[in-house]
This record gives sequence, C-alpha cells and structure tokens, in this order.
Amino acid sequence: MNAEFVNPFLQALSNVLSMMAQMELKPGSPMVKKNDVAKGDVSGIIGMVGPQLKGSFSVSFEENLAIEIMYKMLGERPTSLNEEVCDMVGEITNMVTGGAKKSLGEKGYDFEMATPIVVSGREHTISHKADGPKIIMPFSHIAGNAYIEICFDKA
Repeated sequence: MNAEFVNPFLQALSNVLSMMAQMELKPGSPMVKKNDVAKGDVSGIIGMVGPQLKGSFSVSFEENLAIEIMYKMLGERPTSLNEEVCDMVGEITNMVTGGAKKSLGEKGYDFEMATPIVVSGREHTISHKADGPKIIMPFSHIAGNAYIEICFDKA
C-alpha cells in the first residue's frame, strides 16, 4: 500500500490526540495484518468510498489507554469500557478520518465517509470491506497501546 494513503491517517491520529487529550503516542513499525482479530479492546471502524478508491480505517485502543484518553479529554475516569468511552472512540475515529480526508483531498483523492461504528470486547474482530492488504500500525503510550488499521483497494 502506498504511504501516500497511510501517512495522512497516522498524522491525523497524532494531531487529534495531541490537541484533544494532550497526549503523544510513539509510533511503531507498520506490518501487514493477516487476520481480523483486533489488537485493542475497543475499536472505531469507518468505511470510505470515492471515485479513485474504496477502503476502511479503524483505530483500536487497549482499555487502559482508552480510559486515560477519556480522562485527559473530559476529566472523567471510568472504571471500564462503558458507553461514553465507546462514544469517544467513535468521535476520535471520525476526527482522524476527517483529518486524513482533508489531506488526501489536497492530493486529488476524494472520498465520502460512512458513519463510524464502534466494537468493544477482548479479541473482537474488524472486517475491512476492501480487497487490498490490511496495514496495521502500532502506537505505544505509558497507559497502553493503540493500533491503526487501513485497507484500500483502488476503485
């Protein structure tokens, strides 16, 4: 997969968490993902369709990191992955995809975004609706890990 498609999502996640939660995540090395099992405990997933491309994006957070982000953003520290944490993950998914959409639009790639869905629970699955390779990018923080998954096929 072209880094031109991946980098806007990585940058957007960094921007969103820096701005909204005053948090910086340390990026790891991207890999091709071979299965549908999420690495995190709560995931936001969003589809994207446009004239030149079709794909999906997800961001998954380990429970402790999701709770820490909630605390940093809203001053609330829930004791588990509750409805408010899931709503926050959906909003983060939307903001990250919106940031990437703006960046990709400047490069001539236009697409529409679906409404994000959020799935939670240990070992939940993420089903990407594109035929391309699934790229996973891990991020680390003292509170836990996050994972971005991106899958595109050209339309």
